[in-house]
Amino acid sequence: MLYIGYHESTSGGFAAMAEEALSVNANTFAFFTRNPRGGKTKPIEKADAEKLYQMLEEHKFAPLVAHAPYTMNPCATDEGLREYAKNMMIENLAKTDIIPGCLYNFHPGCHVGQGAETGIKLTSELLAEVFAALPELKTTVLIETMAGKGTEIGKTFAEVRQIIDLTEQKLGKKLDDKLGVCMDTCHIWDGGYDIASNLDEVLKDFDKTIGLARLKAMHLNDSLNQCGAHKDRHAKIGEGNIGLNALVNVINHPLLQNLPFILETPNEHDGYKKEIELLRNAFKQ
Repeated sequence: MLYIGYHESTSGGFAAMAEEALSVNANTFAFFTRNPRGGKTKPIEKADAEKLYQMLEEHKFAPLVAHAPYTMNPCATDEGLREYAKNMMIENLAKTDIIPGCLYNFHPGCHVGQGAETGIKLTSELLAEVFAALPELKTTVLIETMAGKGTEIGKTFAEVRQIIDLTEQKLGKKLDDKLGVCMDTCHIWDGGYDIASNLDEVLKDFDKTIGLARLKAMHLNDSLNQCGAHKDRHAKIGEGNIGLNALVNVINHPLLQNLPFILETPNEHDGYKKEIELLRNAFKQ
């Protein structure tokens, strides 16, 4: 089964997003927990939530993927900004926790000159505090793989593994089922992982470094850049340097089956509908 969808607006409510997904033959979707550039979040209304639950079950949706706002920097130099990021994440997770099986992915942040080691340490400390504040958390938190643009951390599988390890050390327990990874095809390509020529080797590297059991979701994007450019510019499926054949290989890879694939390509409704149709026709399982 191919589980695929795209980022949708929460403006009409959660049940409306499920209806939108079904209208383009999607069986999962992503949404920002609040405006991607910041702002306040709205709670899910009870009637809206109940209708959403019914639709998710009836149509056998894969887990939904919530996305933290871009303004959240867990390893900012300013302590106040880190506190803001922590409180935002706690608030976000309280919202997503009422959606069965929901996943929550976030960008691990930019160290803004402090160095990757310090950035990884700060993000891990923030995560440990979030998990300590939410002992009954049901949502799985996902660290997104990054392209390495500017001072981004999480640009290699080793850096993502460090964030996971330090978080667990600070918390004093394993988080196998609560802290995972969302792999972005554009980001890892721009980060230097050649998934067009060496997908098997990239996945072996991921498994050796992090463990495929931690991989819970995929962002499926082509890239406007060459492999290793560290720029993070998404392209429509088949219109970038990764290419259609490589991305079809991704969705068909036996190690990636049954993960939710989220399109973040530069599209509107009709464009996503065409991409979903294209990928469903290319899915071989």
